[in-house]
Amino acid sequence: MHAMTDEAFLGHVAERLAALPGVRAVTLGGSRAQGTHTRESDWDTAVYYRGSAFDPAELRKIGWEGEVFGIGDWGGGVFNGGAWLTVDGRRVDVHYRDLDVVEHELAEAERGRFHWEPLMFHLAGIPSYLLLAELAVNRVLSGELPRPAYPDALRREAPGIWLDRARLTLGYARANNAPRAQYTEVAGAVATAAMAGAHAVLAARGEWVTNEKRLLERAGLRGVDAILASLGAGGEEPQALASALTATEELITTAHEGAA
Repeated sequence: MHAMTDEAFLGHVAERLAALPGVRAVTLGGSRAQGTHTRESDWDTAVYYRGSAFDPAELRKIGWEGEVFGIGDWGGGVFNGGAWLTVDGRRVDVHYRDLDVVEHELAEAERGRFHWEPLMFHLAGIPSYLLLAELAVNRVLSGELPRPAYPDALRREAPGIWLDRARLTLGYARANNAPRAQYTEVAGAVATAAMAGAHAVLAARGEWVTNEKRLLERAGLRGVDAILASLGAGGEEPQALASALTATEELITTAHEGAA
């Protein structure tokens, strides 16, 4: 199987996943679905099932090297579990997606509603409508799935919610961390607020977001790097930290006004 082309390899993985009991559809996501991958990029897949029809133990039985988690092992949120595997020497991630949850979040988003969840490797956390973003941009390998457009109601409501998160984060750091010259806490607040602000910008444009990897670039907020770099040049005194927080808020506000 080492001589397999990428498409043949993908077809092999998709076929095995689609054959698992309870699986209704299989998708390819991440950089490989969007054409921005490198040779070293993971293969990000997802299996869509309904309710209790899917059992990760069946995935484990395939015998692929790696770790298979149970449903709910990743915290029980919209990212409810998955597997980190190696297949034919290639890294393959499998995410579990419950269609009942997906359909609920689609109905919520069409009313302009969503909720926020913490998630490892995401500074600002994730919105529950990320499930819809995946449907909109990922490649369906097996089965049928909806491909939702960005809901008008979500485009109206989500930016303000994200902006509030960004401003509250900066405001807390301005009141509590900057006066104590707590550089690390201020730097963390700047980074977290910038990501939340970027979500606001993309929501205002009606553009889907599936992760934070290129979020600042897409939102025009890469300038936050210069703000943090200025602090690294010995500007840990309270006034310098407060100024960095203000500059970050101004940067976010300008980017959002340009997107609205």
